[in-house]
This record gives sequence, C-alpha cells and structure tokens, in this order.
Amino acid sequence: MMQVHQYTYIYVLALIFSFADAYGIGANDVANSFATSVSSGTLSLGQAVCIAIVTEFCGAFFLGSSTADTIRSGIVDVKKYSSRPELLMLGMTTSVFASASWIIFATSQGWPVSTTHSITGAVIGMGIASFGSSSVKWGYDGVARIVTSWFISPLAAALLSSIIFLLTRFFVLESSNSFKRGLYAIPIYVLITIWVCVAYIVSKGLPGTKQSKWKFGKIVWVGFLAGFGTALISMLTYVQWLKRKLGDREDLRWYHMPFVMFLGKRPIIPELTPEEIEAAAEKEKEELDAVNALEFKDMSLFQKGKHMILRGIRKDVRNIGNPRLAAIHARAKKFDSKTELLFEFVQVLTACATSFAHGSNDVANAVGPLAAVSTIWSTAKVPGSKSPVAAWNLAFCAAGIDVGLATYGYHIMRTLGNNITYTTPSRGFSAELGTALTIMTASQIGLPVSTTHCITGAIVGVGLCNGDVRAINWRMFVRVFFSWIMTLPVAGCVSGILFALIAYAPQK
Repeated sequence: MMQVHQYTYIYVLALIFSFADAYGIGANDVANSFATSVSSGTLSLGQAVCIAIVTEFCGAFFLGSSTADTIRSGIVDVKKYSSRPELLMLGMTTSVFASASWIIFATSQGWPVSTTHSITGAVIGMGIASFGSSSVKWGYDGVARIVTSWFISPLAAALLSSIIFLLTRFFVLESSNSFKRGLYAIPIYVLITIWVCVAYIVSKGLPGTKQSKWKFGKIVWVGFLAGFGTALISMLTYVQWLKRKLGDREDLRWYHMPFVMFLGKRPIIPELTPEEIEAAAEKEKEELDAVNALEFKDMSLFQKGKHMILRGIRKDVRNIGNPRLAAIHARAKKFDSKTELLFEFVQVLTACATSFAHGSNDVANAVGPLAAVSTIWSTAKVPGSKSPVAAWNLAFCAAGIDVGLATYGYHIMRTLGNNITYTTPSRGFSAELGTALTIMTASQIGLPVSTTHCITGAIVGVGLCNGDVRAINWRMFVRVFFSWIMTLPVAGCVSGILFALIAYAPQK
C-alpha cells in the first residue's frame, strides 16, 4: 500500500518533464498565434516573443483553471488505478515525458502538432500498457473524435478564413481607392475581432465565477458591447492616426494616438527613394551578418550570454528571399502597401487575444499530469476526474511556455508563415480571425477542433484565394498533415513502452 510522500523521485521527474512539456507547448503551440503576424512583417520575432510572454503567462496564471483533468479528455477511466495509485503516478510521468519528447522533436522539424493530441496519445499508450486496449474509449467520445478533428479543423477554418479574405479583397483591397475604404473598414474589423475574442474567452469561464454558466446569447451580447465600444474608440483615435500617418505622411508617433484629434498639423516625412530603402536594408543585413560571423569562442562572457539568450529571436522566419519559395510567392497577388498596413493593428489584436485564450486553456496539457502526480504524492490516493491545481504549478508551467517560445518558437513561425504560402497583414488577419471564429463556433456546437490544425488550414485557405493551387507549398502541407497523424501513435508508443518497462520490470 502506497504511503504519503512515497516515490518522491517520481514526483521530481514529473516536475522536470512537465516543464519540458510546457517548453514544447510554447515552442510549438504558442507560435501558432503569432506566426502570421511575424511572417507578414507586422511584428518582428522579438516583438512577438515579448508580447506573447505577457499574454500567455497572464492567460495561464490568471485564467488558468484551478482544476485540471486528471486524465486528459477522460479517455481512460481513472478509477481503474484506485488500488494502485503509484501506477497512475508513474503513468502520468511517462505520459508527460512522451508528450514532451514528441512535441520538441516535431518542433525541431518545423511540424506544428496538437499538444492536446500529444498528451492524449501518451495517456492512451499508458492506459493500454496498464489494462489493455479495452480500457481506452475508441468511439466518438474518445479516439474517433480526435481523428475527426484532423479533417474538420483545417477545412472549417479554411472556409471561414477564405470568406473573410475574399470579402476584404472585393470590397477593400481591389478598389481603386482601397486606402480610403480600408479606413472605413478598420472599425468594423475591430468590432468583429474584439467581439469574437471576448466572447471566446468569456465562454471558457473565469475560475471562481459563474461566467461558465452564462447562456450563449448573453456571452454574444457581452462580446458585442466590448467590440462596439472598442470600435468606437478606434474610429476616434486609431483611424485618425492612420489617416494622418500613412495618408498625409505626418510625423506622428504611437503615443500621439489617444489625442490625435486635438493635435495640430505635424511636419511631413519625405518618402525614401528606392536607393535609400535598399541601402538601409543592406546596412541592417551587414550588421546582422557581423554579429552572426563572430565566433562563439571569440566572444566575451557578456556577449556569450547575450548570444545564447537572444539566439531564438534573431532567426529569419519570413523566408521572403528564399529562392525555393520564390515561384510560390510570385503567384500571390500583391495589393497596395499602405492599405495592407491598415490591417497590422487588428492582426496583432487578434493574435494577442488568441494567445491569451490559449494560455488559459492549453496550459492544462502540461499542468494536468503534474497536478495528478502532486495529488497522489501528497495524499496517496487517486484523485477524481479533476485534480486541484496549485498556483505555483500554473506559474511554473506558464514560465516553461514562455521560455519555449522565446528560444525555440522560430521553427513553427517559419513553417506557418511564408513557408506554406505568401503572407501579408490582410491575409494574416483573415487567417487568424477565421481560426478564432472556427474555435468559438465549434466549441459551442460540440465539434472537435484543434487550434494548430485550424491555423494551418486557415493559411492554406487564404492562399487558395489567389486562384492558383500552385500558390501553396503542398509538399510542406503534406509533411505537416503527416505529423498530425503521427502524433497519437508516436506519443502513445513511447509512453506505453516506457511505462511497461518500468512497471513490469523484474523485481527481487
């Protein structure tokens, strides 16, 4: 019979592997939220990382649930371990190890995979190793539901994103006065973006409140009011700032935005010649090459530390000058650059809200197994379907998510950006808003979707709006789809084999 605080070494290993899993979530899953913003040039990689560190941590720590599923998706009955709680403790540890291993490997290959499916697959493997295949739910309430999401998620997101982009293209981008129409459209896009994102976050419910019991109509109404108020403010500030900054080329800074209507005429910024733009780009490239050319062994201690810390945000993830992708990018229609710039704010807004919601929801993939192990270690009993989550557990895993994004997230950002199709602010915004709409709608009607699958499908859908199937890097998409299929069996095999080797090893 297991005693309280027995098997402390398993608990310590669970802590280490949970942080590694959170690291993988940050490097793979979080990168989804900002991939199109970075690849379109709206944000630099460093800016995206700084924003995501705040939004992900706040979402995970302040909105992360105070309880988590003991076994993700309830795919294996936790009651089967009642007489041997130490087996569940071991199983959760091997599961989170298998999940972390697969996610980090997939990230190194540039494959965006579902972290939820990874931990679920690992638990399936552990369940089969424990009690055989009959212990796993193979029907639509289990494995079949996950398989369905491989197709529903990308198709639904592709459809919604392409509709948003085609409407934008027809009414704004292809108009002879596209910039003026874009200014009119921005408050509408702000309203829709805030409406969708607030409704999605509220629909998840805040810990300790009764919001999770709100009816769908009330959630939609709250989201609309938030969106309408924000749109009204943007019309009086941001739109006026854009009109003067981009249209009239006045020398305005971002901090002029709140009171731009009361600001007098500013000096006009002269347009740079093509030669000046090329010279500035060349100078920036030379400075970056000089930094990269410096041998690590020749650096000072301070330079070595700085190089290691900033390595992950100095990578080129846009792939604009990649000769292998030049033919694909050339097939995408280019629109007025000033009009494209109008979409930068709403694109970043959508990415931030998606990241915030992701932190509150998907941190459970890493913290759930850790919470189960912690409960068993401290009580020597199997928890119910939900395990209590300590605040430091949330902070611990949230920190792992941030570190993963900052040091290794560039791989996925590179894949989900211009490596699949040519991305601009208008295209990126359409993909992100389509993804948010898909996730919110699907969660309300009970359809299985994955954020990773949605954003990938959305990018492909927007790319197909170019009217040329060759505007998509199909080879990369097939590799990504293959990685989705491999997630369940690979994570399951690693977890199951490792669990069986330890649990059923010969004993004296």
